[in-house]
Amino acid sequence: MNDQAAGNAKRARFQALCQALRPDLLRFAFWLSRDHSVAEDVVQETMLRAWKAQDSLADEAAAKPWFLTIIRREYARTFERKRFDTVDVDALVASEEPLLAAEEAQDLAELRRAVFRLPDDYRLPLVLQVLMGYTTAEIARELDLSNAAVLTRLFRARQQLRVLCGENTRSDPE
Repeated sequence: MNDQAAGNAKRARFQALCQALRPDLLRFAFWLSRDHSVAEDVVQETMLRAWKAQDSLADEAAAKPWFLTIIRREYARTFERKRFDTVDVDALVASEEPLLAAEEAQDLAELRRAVFRLPDDYRLPLVLQVLMGYTTAEIARELDLSNAAVLTRLFRARQQLRVLCGENTRSDPE
């Protein structure tokens, strides 16, 4: 009975960990996929894989990077097994489809489009820092980079965002 109680306690701890991390995982999956339903699918698959491999998680403090790694791999797998339906945008425009009229603040929409146009090498560290709250050291560990490389990518990502958003990047006054 003692082994069963220990197993139940371990499962309960893992479920609590999954529930606590789920909002961050979903947010990260959305930034990768740019689609809520794909993000939900990726997180669901991630949770299933994590559940099956929970014995490989030696330290609960390392759970978030472990889950994010699984999410990145699951997101890549979605393209191996799923063929997405394409939509004729001209037909949607002609029918004045309400989905095309999503209401967002113009500045936020512009910033979001600019972030999505960044190369993955710059977008991913920026999202991990800004959206997920990772430190430079955590980003370096997660992406297998040096701290200097992470800082360089973050700097360049911000520079490119300024350009994409039409901000003057000159530092000297005119």
